[in-house]
Amino acid sequence: MDNLTNHARPSTDAIITVRCIKSFEYRTCKNAVLKHIDLENTTVGELKAHILETIRTTSGWKPYLSVEFDTLKLYTVAHGHKTQNLIINMEDDKSLILSDDSATLAWLGIENEAELSFFNREAYEAFKKNPDMKW
Repeated sequence: MDNLTNHARPSTDAIITVRCIKSFEYRTCKNAVLKHIDLENTTVGELKAHILETIRTTSGWKPYLSVEFDTLKLYTVAHGHKTQNLIINMEDDKSLILSDDSATLAWLGIENEAELSFFNREAYEAFKKNPDMKW
């Protein structure tokens, strides 16, 4: 009976949505939905490599090939609050940026159906200093 009440997806088969951000000012981003991610054993570095491989090998990503993606940041977890900014959570960089490439996703608190932002850190820091949106 216990198995019937536990509807959570096991941590060895998570779905994660990653917003790959090309431009903060123009809010240009494309989502990569990654399925069957093992949160217990996948490191931040391995996830970055997986996303970069997806960008290189999947059609529709050509405009993103020139971006030097180097940073992952938690946007929200399932059923969590979302920020006002549509592509990145600009709050609490210290705890939300996944800076340790050797840490596993589960250890960092990443859950099934989490949403992450993937971006160039230098472009993000420049945008934070002058967060003007352009059209």
